[in-house]
Amino acid sequence: MAQSTAASPAKSRDADSEFHFDETWKPRFNPWIIAFTVTLATFMEALDSSIANVALPHIAGSLGASYDEATWVLTSYLVSNAIILPISGWIANRIGRKRFYMSCVVAFTFFSFCCGLANSLGLLIVFRIFQGAAGGGLQPSERAILADTFAPEKRSVAFALYGMAVVVAPAIGPTIGGWITDNYTWRWIFFLNIPVGILSIVLTSRIVEDPPYIKKARKKAGSIDGIGLGLLAVTIGALQIMLDKGQEKDWFGSHLIVTLAFIAGIGFIAFLWREFTTMHPIIDLSLYRSRNFSMTQLVMLVIGASLYSTTVMIPQFLQEVLGYTATEAGMVLSLGGLALIVLLPIVGFIGQKIDPRAMICFGFAWVSFGIWRISDLNLTISFWDAASWRVIMVIGMPFLFVPISVMSYVGVPQEKNNEVSGLTALARNIGGSLGISFISTMLVRRAQVHQNFLGAHVYPGAANYRVLDHGLSGMMQSQGYSHAGAAGAAMGRMYDMMVQQANVLAYIDTIHALVILTVCLIPIGYLMKKPRYRSRPAAPAE
Repeated sequence: MAQSTAASPAKSRDADSEFHFDETWKPRFNPWIIAFTVTLATFMEALDSSIANVALPHIAGSLGASYDEATWVLTSYLVSNAIILPISGWIANRIGRKRFYMSCVVAFTFFSFCCGLANSLGLLIVFRIFQGAAGGGLQPSERAILADTFAPEKRSVAFALYGMAVVVAPAIGPTIGGWITDNYTWRWIFFLNIPVGILSIVLTSRIVEDPPYIKKARKKAGSIDGIGLGLLAVTIGALQIMLDKGQEKDWFGSHLIVTLAFIAGIGFIAFLWREFTTMHPIIDLSLYRSRNFSMTQLVMLVIGASLYSTTVMIPQFLQEVLGYTATEAGMVLSLGGLALIVLLPIVGFIGQKIDPRAMICFGFAWVSFGIWRISDLNLTISFWDAASWRVIMVIGMPFLFVPISVMSYVGVPQEKNNEVSGLTALARNIGGSLGISFISTMLVRRAQVHQNFLGAHVYPGAANYRVLDHGLSGMMQSQGYSHAGAAGAAMGRMYDMMVQQANVLAYIDTIHALVILTVCLIPIGYLMKKPRYRSRPAAPAE
């Protein structure tokens, strides 16, 4: 007893930099079998978050809707997914993590089947809401299961496997979605989930189990905080819709966006007040007092922003500016996904030997370099040039994702693992929404600026204009145009060239802004405390 008392001051001083892992409980099955089992469904959900993007025009045409209306197929999924993420830990502690995880897999599989059968856009959106809510519980549950299954010093390799699901799947999603849509029907995008979901349900029921602290948490669970849950749903829902529709509605020039911003702001303040004053909060906000946890949430926010924004920006440039097909643009991202498949296990292994803070700094430095390389884009790039952008950029991602996944649990009691997983996944998803909204707005606004600038220098009196106009008019006349027709066609061609150049310059400006963001975070790793692995002693024999 004296020894325990003497050690307590040191323990309190280092609480923020140590792992506490209960070695008195071990899963019945090999940890890697458990890791593979839970990764199946998570890969399925992460794939579904991006696979429908390239199919939107086909969905709209098939269901008699406009493209703008069809975007609610994506928005509805993201909103319901984001609402569930932060409360997934709370739900898992109340009903049991295994039961919650299996319920999510069953619901996700069932509503995937319903999405594939939907015969109207409204019905498809309703099914996507339920599918997104079910998917929101999968990723956090897997992270928590891995954190409990593997000892702290071995978690980096386990989280590398998890990273292959949540990072690679969105990267290859557009390619798979484009190929399925081009060769079959968009409905198979959803039917694809059914066999994977069934396999996951069978394996999970036999292999995954809850650790003792989950069972204790169920007994201690208090009453449901319905008010807090409602405030959280309203806040996140309003925020997600605002970010998704902001540029389309001209941001604060729209009454809808202003209203959503007001609802999100008031809802967030009311939610914080509720969580600080209620006996049984849905989210334990005291977690943010931990320096490492707070820093990892910030880093995960930026990882989500840079990963998802470039995932959208690169294929958008290739399709809209260079005329690539959806499948070709998706292939560019898929090569980066293949690079991640190779790198993540390697980084997971060396992560057991290297200070995770150094890995984070290196990761941000490399990602900054990779994003900066994308600024070389121009109208003459080849497929392999574009593929090299993605491959080089994602080399740095494992050096961020793996150590952050490990560091987010530092100094956090084991019974809070479920909440940590949900909040970390939320940070990545909100970061992705912020990143996509940022680049969408930046591209439109900067393109307008460059069009105005270029337009001021493109006028009939300019020498370069006359030379280009003469050359284009001559080419048009040689193709059978009349003199007047050739002059009009030449002017139209020059305008198209100006717009195209303005768009390229807008992409470059946007890339430079992303580089500045990631460069500023290069030293953030050393603002965290270095973890020291220390296991709890085994329980004494009675």
